[in-house]
Amino acid sequence: MSGGRRRLGRVWRRRGPLRTRLALSVTAAVALVAVGVCATAFLVVRSALYEQLDLSLTQSARLAAQRNPGAAPGTLAGECRFLAAPACAEVVAADPAKDPGTPGLLPVAPAAREVAAGRKAPYYTNIAVAGYPARMLTTDYAKGRALQVALRADTVEDGIEEAARWLVLTAVVGVLLAALLGSWVSRTGLAPVARLTATAERIAATRDARHRIELPPPGREDEITRLATSFNTMLGELEQSVAAQRQLVADASHELRTPLTALRTNAELLARADRLTPEQRERASAALGRQLREVTGLVNDLIELARDEEPQPLVEQVRLDALVEHCAQAARTHWPAVPVHVRVPAEPVVVPGVPARLSRLLGNLLDNAAKFSRDGLPVEVELVAGVPGGGRRPELTVRDHGPGISPQDLPHVFDRFYRAGAARALPGSGLGLAMARQIARAHSAELTAEAAPGGGALFRLQF
Repeated sequence: MSGGRRRLGRVWRRRGPLRTRLALSVTAAVALVAVGVCATAFLVVRSALYEQLDLSLTQSARLAAQRNPGAAPGTLAGECRFLAAPACAEVVAADPAKDPGTPGLLPVAPAAREVAAGRKAPYYTNIAVAGYPARMLTTDYAKGRALQVALRADTVEDGIEEAARWLVLTAVVGVLLAALLGSWVSRTGLAPVARLTATAERIAATRDARHRIELPPPGREDEITRLATSFNTMLGELEQSVAAQRQLVADASHELRTPLTALRTNAELLARADRLTPEQRERASAALGRQLREVTGLVNDLIELARDEEPQPLVEQVRLDALVEHCAQAARTHWPAVPVHVRVPAEPVVVPGVPARLSRLLGNLLDNAAKFSRDGLPVEVELVAGVPGGGRRPELTVRDHGPGISPQDLPHVFDRFYRAGAARALPGSGLGLAMARQIARAHSAELTAEAAPGGGALFRLQF
């Protein structure tokens, strides 16, 4: 049975609405407090009423003993028939053989004989006499005798019952008010959560991340507001990510269409190789290989850009000066007609990063500079070491002596598939600089472009 109750409780906690659970929790807490307070109040009232009655009994016993010193067992004074004031007083002997022939109205318990014999302390007890509730004090009186004094307690009992009724009513009203208040608090307090849930469900149904949660006026900073603000921020980033993915797919479709068409044309041409001369077959094969390399490079670039843009764990210390020298040598091999001049500091320049990604970044910058450099003019690479604690960071600059970057093209040089007018006749996909900036951001670095003094373009990488 207890296991079934526990399972039922777990199911209710999992499936019960949060608003209902919160309201019921508040109601249960208030009910426990109300029951505790009312029970305490009842005990205090009951104790106070009986304390007053006991005080009257004590005074009546003292008065009866003063007026009747050394009386024999039997009724002393008072209206014992109705237990009215003055209090009914009777003397009880320790030895039952000394009791009068006519028994008194008050009951004589063995404990009363013990008080008369001096073996028990005085005590109070509740009794019923002639159908009336009464309160009786049994106390010592004289040697071998005890005095019993009784008063009707129906007034006290009525007062206790009246107090109990009012306290129960108060507790019930308090619990009902707590239930209403808990329902109102849960409804109003969880309203932002309900709006957040509705927004999330709407986004899941429509796949539209443009929806936002309405925030309260400025100045209200609580946990729900922070949650809604964070959720809106997440939606904004999700919207930008989805838009970037859609733009990437659209741009990739556009950029792949031309080389794929050329590939298809050359493939169809080679399919009729028996009708071609050897020179025509050689030109078609060379064009097919070149186009395959371009498509392969474009696909690789797209895969690189499609990776998660969050920074990878930077657990390796990279010698940036050595990496620059290595990438410059690779650029000289790839662009033999373009001189590559490198200046690096004598001391090592170490930055945290992923060597393969940093090598790709430097390679893209060098390829871009070499591609735009005029014949015989060099690509200039300079690495400046940072100053620890001096506010100076390691900085790498790559400059070419080409046509430069026009002011209208400068804001877009790092956009995916963007190619300036001067670059459309040159090989490339328009993804190299976009990839370089993505890698830089993953390494907490900043990559910028500017027009170089005297002509050409200057790319600046700051770690």
